[in-house]
Amino acid sequence: MSTSVMAQLREQLDSLMKATTQSNQPGTALLVEIDGKVVYQNGYGLANVKTKSNITPQTNFRMASVSKQFTAMAVLLLEKDKKLSLDDPLIRFFPEFNSQVARKVQVRNLLTHSSGILDYESVMNPNQHEQLSDADVLTLLKDRDSLYFEPGSQFRYSNSGYCLLALIIERVSGQSFASFIRERIFQPLGMNKSVVYEASKPIANRAMGYRQQGKTFVFSDQSVTSATKGDGGVYTSLVDYQKWQNALRNGTLVDLKSALIRMKQAIPDKPGSYYGAGWFFREPANPVLFHSGSTCGFNNFVVAIPSKKFLLAYFSNKADNKANAATVLKLLVDSGQRELADILALDDLTR
Repeated sequence: MSTSVMAQLREQLDSLMKATTQSNQPGTALLVEIDGKVVYQNGYGLANVKTKSNITPQTNFRMASVSKQFTAMAVLLLEKDKKLSLDDPLIRFFPEFNSQVARKVQVRNLLTHSSGILDYESVMNPNQHEQLSDADVLTLLKDRDSLYFEPGSQFRYSNSGYCLLALIIERVSGQSFASFIRERIFQPLGMNKSVVYEASKPIANRAMGYRQQGKTFVFSDQSVTSATKGDGGVYTSLVDYQKWQNALRNGTLVDLKSALIRMKQAIPDKPGSYYGAGWFFREPANPVLFHSGSTCGFNNFVVAIPSKKFLLAYFSNKADNKANAATVLKLLVDSGQRELADILALDDLTR
């Protein structure tokens, strides 16, 4: 990309961010890296409306389902340590689980959303008021004797699967999920301000979540399903997330490309698209990676093309902020990033 095109893109992105975010409302942090060069890195709006703290590249956002790539990496690290296999059945880790189900479902099925395990959201008490933990998810599922389909035969996005992966990580490593992620991923990569959410522990530079109600934004930071860790508990910033992406490009922890190839699950509704290791992806030989994450008060989108040193990280503490992300992507497509043209179609698959 020429210097003039890069400058024009930077100006367009900045104009969009300013036009779509009022200084006294929650907002967005945006990072665009092309050919390994940072084209744009900035934040607009408030991280916390009450304290009036501004969003910056250091602001920590709740990643929601973007967290799944960290959970998957933790499993791959345990595989590298020879402490588990992707072919291990659930019964190895959860003897209390219904054996009919737990003998069929393997770790790889959880990683690829091909387990057929019931959605915990569909079997939880509709009057639930206290936040659920990953252990609560296990309690909800362990006695169920049915699956949506035969493991490995279909794709169905599953938060349940990633909550179970967090528990597998704990049982195999002997550490809490939060400490394992910190010691094996965050600390080695210098992601010093990133954390896994723990209700009693403060988070530095934390963005609080909001949703729009009429013309105003109301506080909407937590829900009964937002304390589970494996499916959505990571908090990180643009600065730290860029370090994570550099590690994926360089194979610092594991070789992501080979991991995707050996566990990819095709998505029939989206021809040419796959899921594996916490990522939607296309073109397995040189993957175009995508994930989104939405909760009651956050909306995040990441697209990475490791072979091209391309990264888009769009973190927002406004719920349902997809339209703005779509405009960012259109600007990038118009500037020559053709692979991104319909990548947001994969967002329809997350829950």
